[in-house]
Amino acid sequence: MTLTYIVTATFVGGLISVLLAAALSAPLLGLIVRHLVSLSTGVLLGTALLHVLPEAFESGKDPQGLFLTLLGGLLFFFLLEKAELYRHGHHHEHDGHHHHHHFDREQAGRGGWSVLVGDSIHNFCDGVLIAASFLADPHLGFVTSLAIIAHEIPQEVGDYIVLINAGFSRIRALVYNMISGMAAVVGGLLGYFLIGPFKEYLPYMMVVAASSFVYVAVADLIPQLQKRLNGRDTLLQIFWLAAGLLMIASIVHGIHEPH
Repeated sequence: MTLTYIVTATFVGGLISVLLAAALSAPLLGLIVRHLVSLSTGVLLGTALLHVLPEAFESGKDPQGLFLTLLGGLLFFFLLEKAELYRHGHHHEHDGHHHHHHFDREQAGRGGWSVLVGDSIHNFCDGVLIAASFLADPHLGFVTSLAIIAHEIPQEVGDYIVLINAGFSRIRALVYNMISGMAAVVGGLLGYFLIGPFKEYLPYMMVVAASSFVYVAVADLIPQLQKRLNGRDTLLQIFWLAAGLLMIASIVHGIHEPH
């Protein structure tokens, strides 16, 4: 049953985000993604700090070892992004100007293929993290999958727009994005078969998952929210960020509430 959960979560996560990106027009995408970035920031931070890390630290493992794993995970994802193997595609976020399209064209000028390779590796890592979470606890797997899907939607929208700017047709961009999204399924399957025999190390893998969420939120998403905005847009940012946190907090409360 656990394997079914992993395959379903990784498949649905990759499929929904890609189809949403292809179904909507560019102006509407810009409006939606602006709010989704705030929402996914709250979801990622809430999942890492309210659920995944507490679960790992309640496992009885040495706290110093878990904190070292957290530090190592943050540095690992920093280096992966430095190597352009863990890129995040949110640069198109609509702010009323058009300078982002020039940036996207510069990114796409390297062929668009680096975007797909980096996104595939990112999705593969997400699949492994989903597998580790479901192997630790089905509830943890559900919340982790939710956090990854919330982040994948704006990422895949960004990648889709970059590929369109690179000269890909809408159909071609959709097909390649879907193939890239299926790397999460491969990661989930390999994670299930490779992690299973090493269940005693799952708390450390959970900390690595949390470090991924914290890194994406702090290094990639929050800087985008730090723009100078009018009062209304600032309140909307805070609202959607708080909505993401409250959504995770309510799910965690429901999981731990005695039945």
